[in-house]
Amino acid sequence: MRHTPRNVTQKLIASHLVSGDMTPGEAVGLKIDQTLTQDATGTMVMLELEAMGLERVKTEISAQYVDHNLIQEDNKNPDDHRFLQTAAQRLGVWFSRPGNGVSHPTHQQRFGKPGKTLLGSDSHTPAAGSLGMLAIGAGGIDVAMAMAGEPFYTRMPEVWGVRLDGRLPDWISAKDVILEMLRRHGVSGGVGRIIEYYGPGLEQLSAMDRHVIANMGAELGATTSVFPSDAAVKAFLCAEGRGDDWQELLPDDGCRYDCREEIDLSHLEPLIAKPSSPANVVPVREIAGEPLSQAYIGSSANPGYRDFAVAAAMLEGRTVDDDVSLEINPTSRSILETLTRDGHLFSLLDAGARLHQAGCNGCIGMGQAPANEVNSLRTVPRNFPGRSGTREDRVFLCSPETATASALNGVITDPRTLDMPYPRIEEPSDPIVNTRTLIPPLDEEKARKIHLIKGPNIESLPDFEPLETRLTLPVLVKAGDDVSTDEIMPAGGEVLPYRSNIPKIAEFAFRGVMEGYAAQARKTGDHIVIGGNNYGQGSSREHAAIAPRYLGLRIVLARSFARIHEQNLINFGVLPLTFVDASDYDTLEIGSEVAFENLRQALEASNEIGARAGDKTLRLEHRLTPRQIEILFSGGLIAWMREHRAA
Repeated sequence: MRHTPRNVTQKLIASHLVSGDMTPGEAVGLKIDQTLTQDATGTMVMLELEAMGLERVKTEISAQYVDHNLIQEDNKNPDDHRFLQTAAQRLGVWFSRPGNGVSHPTHQQRFGKPGKTLLGSDSHTPAAGSLGMLAIGAGGIDVAMAMAGEPFYTRMPEVWGVRLDGRLPDWISAKDVILEMLRRHGVSGGVGRIIEYYGPGLEQLSAMDRHVIANMGAELGATTSVFPSDAAVKAFLCAEGRGDDWQELLPDDGCRYDCREEIDLSHLEPLIAKPSSPANVVPVREIAGEPLSQAYIGSSANPGYRDFAVAAAMLEGRTVDDDVSLEINPTSRSILETLTRDGHLFSLLDAGARLHQAGCNGCIGMGQAPANEVNSLRTVPRNFPGRSGTREDRVFLCSPETATASALNGVITDPRTLDMPYPRIEEPSDPIVNTRTLIPPLDEEKARKIHLIKGPNIESLPDFEPLETRLTLPVLVKAGDDVSTDEIMPAGGEVLPYRSNIPKIAEFAFRGVMEGYAAQARKTGDHIVIGGNNYGQGSSREHAAIAPRYLGLRIVLARSFARIHEQNLINFGVLPLTFVDASDYDTLEIGSEVAFENLRQALEASNEIGARAGDKTLRLEHRLTPRQIEILFSGGLIAWMREHRAA
């Protein structure tokens, strides 16, 4: 019997499908093989698992990384790291120590495996799609459920096939490929889709080049990005001493995609995303000559050996401009050691670069903040306002080549204008593999003897009451389009140390949207937030749902939602609804009251419900499954899980 030809995405989903069918828009449940957590989100995951009473994870591999909160200016971050280490030991989870590396490249080096599923409490988890994995970012509680052996529930996305042809010209690299996608489609162009790359242009892209593209697919709003597992993936795994983990995974001849795109790599030029959106992309030549104060190379969006080595080769025997601070942000201990062995680190330091520890660092506003109102060129994935740690920042996103050329000249520079040959960097076939600071899980007998170490900043999760069926709520916040979770719940060194203390971190909620939200919410009580298009784009951090819920948020009305944040709202008992008539957004203002009657019955009866705002009837839509409606009226996913386990 002949089978219908399948693309790589369809093969991955079909082999992990536990409920639903592979029709775009239909609810599906997927078996999860691996999970990834990091310290900005992992503390909540471990507290959620404690609340569930889980004794040991059920996945093939679960790994906890410490990569975000590395600045130890007081006890809060190191206390949380001790908690995470003991929780990992207690639950049978790998633990990556501080300084060992950013979760995404480190996971790719040590655990990534073609054909497997990965769910991570970080929105850039899709980077692992570079190896032929189905890797999806989600809120921490969804990851906790997967660690407990539950499927991951989502809606079947469309599969967007992107054919790559041609070869990248000199001075153009993988970052320019994903910036071209963002230039064409913006920050919501991938919503409801998985992007699958194929075609002859792949031959030039290494596994880490593909990581760059898959990582920033998150900025398009895509569920994930997928590459085939081919010779490039085999070469990567063999170099990392894991050749036995490779398997070929290619699209079938004649397979179909729900929509298609083509990029001729040979026609690309250096691109740059201007402040303050990853979609604000223009050719570098259009803004060449603008002044520069900082250049930054590294992060999970340019994590590979070649991304640093090409900068080192460009800087060899030269000096960074006097007015520019060049920041080198290594992405894993192994890559840093290999760069040192091969002499590239000396070239970077000799040229005046500043070396930082392996971690997320400035990408998440944890150090390396730029000066006020000056230009900073960064190879990071996001440039949302204030994400760098400076509230009035001017962050541009670009390739390592553009960042380095600009650091040399002291102004934004198209690297093609440099008077030097393009450095051709070969990936080493013998990278240093250092696993000594990656702590393996304990056996079950030893794990049972581990006691969790909780510092004074760690608070238990608050209990939330179920959603009521009759509500009259005031509008407390009205947000515009493309509001990010960084604006709803800021990152950075001031805020993230309180990630395991919901009452404290709630004080910072909506700081990027309106001043005084927390104080006003405490006075008002239960309330509504209004959002524009693509509400909640960006980071997966569920604090952007939990903290406002703690302060009384019950319903969000928006023109449209970003996938992860919409699910996070549901998981903590906040109802997300969209306007049937987008113009109704304009009729609601701060202080407007919206009334709902027989809410549960209405949600269960239809995907469209009504509400009253003064003398106007609002028509609202939802995409809730019966399971999600149950979760809302249980008080959130943890309470729902307790009820089902008790039953």
